[in-house]
Amino acid sequence: MLAITLGYGVIYTCRLALGVVKQPLIDEGVFTPAELGHIGSALFYTYAIGKLTNGFLADHANMKRFIAFAFAATAVCNVLMGFTTALWTAVLLWGLNGWFQSFGAPGGVVAMTAWFSNRERGRMYGIWSTAHSLGEGLTFLVVGSLVAWLGWRWGYLGPGLFGFAAAACAWWLLQDRPRTLGLPTVADWKNDHYGETLKVDARSVLALQLSILKLPAIWVLCLAAATTYVTRYAINSWGVLYLQEVRGFSLPMAGTLLMVSTLAGIAGAVAYGFVSDRFFAARRPPANLLFALVEIAGLLLIFYGPTNTTTLTIGLLMFGVGLTGLVTSLGGLFAVDIAPKRVAGAAMGVIGIFSYIGAGIQEQVTGRLVQQGMTVVDGVRHYDFDAAILFWIGSSVLSMLLAASLWRTRMHD
Repeated sequence: MLAITLGYGVIYTCRLALGVVKQPLIDEGVFTPAELGHIGSALFYTYAIGKLTNGFLADHANMKRFIAFAFAATAVCNVLMGFTTALWTAVLLWGLNGWFQSFGAPGGVVAMTAWFSNRERGRMYGIWSTAHSLGEGLTFLVVGSLVAWLGWRWGYLGPGLFGFAAAACAWWLLQDRPRTLGLPTVADWKNDHYGETLKVDARSVLALQLSILKLPAIWVLCLAAATTYVTRYAINSWGVLYLQEVRGFSLPMAGTLLMVSTLAGIAGAVAYGFVSDRFFAARRPPANLLFALVEIAGLLLIFYGPTNTTTLTIGLLMFGVGLTGLVTSLGGLFAVDIAPKRVAGAAMGVIGIFSYIGAGIQEQVTGRLVQQGMTVVDGVRHYDFDAAILFWIGSSVLSMLLAASLWRTRMHD
């Protein structure tokens, strides 16, 4: 849990670095908002494809080697980005970074499902999901401060150094599945089955992986996850620029405010696992609805509430709790519940490709909307985020409705 939670949290800075360097890159004339949208979307599209293929691969791979290699490779990509100012080189490198980033989540989920039983998984998944918030907090506060003090290049070099450290720790701490070490499966050891146990030995792993594509609930969940990830990465990728340009905060202060949301997200991830396990008997749909309502209320406060720091902070707290709870469920836990556990990596991969296609579309659409709303008066840039905000909030509402349609979905061993 230390390896997959803290390690993945640290490596997350290698994914979010672009979000904190957007203003200095625009101000120095290195890239336009639309070009930054192209660079950012390259990561999401390769991540989407990689999460599918590497999700299937993770079901067969040794987790120690799989995750440690990925952490080191994404660190290399970040270091190279620190020396890149050519658009298509940046697109290529950031896309390659997305590919290596896509090893992390499937690898972490495969390791977790191998070592924790059904009745433990909601709580453990909630703890693991705090990695996203830890990474966001490190990015917005630590990496944001590095950029403010040392310039935009350190927005990449800093995460690159963090990534090498995470790779070394993952190699030291991680172990593969119990059966690799001569132990029984955790479900057998704890006699913790959902009821009718699927006999994996009677089918090949590949056939079992492909069987999840026949589950209608998986496809609805894919769309719900995609629309949730629109809002998730809208705030991660463009929130710093919004707070700087529309609300007038400095880069360190904008990062600090967004860190409020990420700290709330840690509580939200843990709370989601606890609430869904303890109060809803491991049923995710009621918890999904509850957390979606909290997230949407937070967005409305952030963008349409009274203009003061207190209201903005409350909105960010609500958004962080609600959004991270939904990412915990729609981004993986619910899919792992629905699919056979032996192919948890494949389930994560199927959800992941849709999630990050949604994030990639968001990046391009938001980049264009922001550029269309940008005007220059007397040499000073002015931004209009109204169209982008409607796009973000509408996506969250659609995700809530899609997730609610899965109210009676059955879980599998």
